[in-house]
Amino acid sequence: MLERFEGLKRIGRRLLRPWIIALALVGFGVVYFVKHPPVETIKGREVALRTNQWTGTTMLLREGAAVVVPGVHSLRRFSLEDHMFRPTRSATADGEAPLQSSEGLSIGVELTVRYALDPDRLATVGVNLPKDIEGGLVDPLMQGVIYRVFTRYTVREIFSSKRQELQDAVESELKPLMAKDGLILRQVMMGNVDLPADYRAGMDRLLAVELEKEKMQYTLQLKEQEVKQTELQGEAEKVRRQKAAEAAANEQVIAAQAQEEAMKHVIPFKQKQIEQRKLEADADKVARVKAAEATAQARLIEAEAEAKSRQKLADAEVYRMDEIGKVSSIQLERDGALISKYPLLIQKTMADKLSDKISVIIAAPPADGGFVGGNLIGTVSRGAGQ
Repeated sequence: MLERFEGLKRIGRRLLRPWIIALALVGFGVVYFVKHPPVETIKGREVALRTNQWTGTTMLLREGAAVVVPGVHSLRRFSLEDHMFRPTRSATADGEAPLQSSEGLSIGVELTVRYALDPDRLATVGVNLPKDIEGGLVDPLMQGVIYRVFTRYTVREIFSSKRQELQDAVESELKPLMAKDGLILRQVMMGNVDLPADYRAGMDRLLAVELEKEKMQYTLQLKEQEVKQTELQGEAEKVRRQKAAEAAANEQVIAAQAQEEAMKHVIPFKQKQIEQRKLEADADKVARVKAAEATAQARLIEAEAEAKSRQKLADAEVYRMDEIGKVSSIQLERDGALISKYPLLIQKTMADKLSDKISVIIAAPPADGGFVGGNLIGTVSRGAGQ
């Protein structure tokens, strides 16, 4: 029994060994896939080319998640953003590979190529694209084109007059070459042109002479234009004066005609005015005569009235004086009678007259019984005084 049990045990071990190995491999694979998931993320403005290493087939993958099985698939990403490539070897006249002009002169030109990948053609040409697209593809294509194109132009044309034409020529030749390899050429931009020092100095002198020449030509053209402008202004002034003279003459003619027409109406009107003024003068003369006669008559009446008035006033004055005289005579008669009857009345009257100047008068009556104020008025006799 023991031997039989041992035999069964050995058989069980032999049967379980493959399953253990299989389970171990499965567990190792699960752990590996957990740590290294077979999923890659394709970002926006980006595409990827997945290649099956066993079959050699390729698939273009766009934005999103992509399954990449390790050991089975290889994934290469491509950016769809615009790229800028600037060749440095031909940027200076003394660089590694300067460009040549039609005269055989070495020059340097700063060029910039803006390009992008064509996503529609990456599925077919992406496998053949080098890892360094600029160094392995764009640079050789551009060098082959620019060396060929620049030899068609002179230094002066490259430097100034035909820069845009040269850029267009480079673009037109480079664009189809890059399109074959799945590249889209956006634009070729041309920057600074580097010339040899000796040639630049001579060119500067030549440019200075030409600029002076162009300046002189421009000055001459300006002077010619000024002369033409003066002539045109003179002609315009002449025409203006002629027009002004014609207009003034026409105005005078029109004014004369208008005055003539007006005189036809003015003369009868003036005649009527003269007749009216004569009538007004006659009427004024008659009115003045009538007024003078009326004034004379009024003055005569006033004089007669004044004489009569003065006569009446004189008569009234004579009558008044006569009556006053009569009244005075009667009054004197009365006063004389009254004084004869009352002699002291004179003293009272004198006291009344002097009352505002003398407050009290004390005087003894004269011995002869005369007037108390006789000494004051000088009526006392010398004998009585003695």
